[in-house]
Amino acid sequence: MMSHDMSNQRLIVAMTGASGAAYGLRLIQRLGLAGVRQELLISEAARVVLKQEVDIDLPEDAGAQAGFLAEHLGIDASLIKSYALKDWFSPAASGSAGIGSMAIVPCSMGTLARIATGASDNLIERAADVMLKERGRLVLMPRETPLSSIHLEHMLKLSNMGVHIIPAMPGFYHRPQGIDELVDFMVDRVMSHLDLSPGDMRRWGA
Repeated sequence: MMSHDMSNQRLIVAMTGASGAAYGLRLIQRLGLAGVRQELLISEAARVVLKQEVDIDLPEDAGAQAGFLAEHLGIDASLIKSYALKDWFSPAASGSAGIGSMAIVPCSMGTLARIATGASDNLIERAADVMLKERGRLVLMPRETPLSSIHLEHMLKLSNMGVHIIPAMPGFYHRPQGIDELVDFMVDRVMSHLDLSPGDMRRWGA
């Protein structure tokens, strides 16, 4: 259960080709169950990772991806819509759409680098650029190890611009009993930084 009504919220959720597809899927599911409207952007590399890590054959047709995921995750299909990454007429492509938040979960280092340098070759990068120029809320979950100086420099640059950098580094102080609890630990952190607080979130000292 969530601590407050989130059904009037609208945000962009993107998945790229970094390892950690389960994080992105769980975020989409948790948001959908809370009634949050989502604009989904899924890269071709993310489709490969979904197949490799969780045995999901996501349709190539971007327009069909939202319905497929809604059925797979058990959420209301009317709350999510997916777009091709060259669809420059989608709401995510313009600040005038009024979408104030975006999460890229997981976020590849290539995507992070292109956002940090202002490149906008696809809709994920353009949407992130929109968040930066409109002073919106941008949350990135990078997943790579070890981190090179280039990775760290790009993350520092984005952090200095107000981007929320939440690496896929689950904690263990809550004594997780399985992978699902580790995934939820990170999804809780993402949702918190999107200002969408799950009522069942475990907090230190609570």
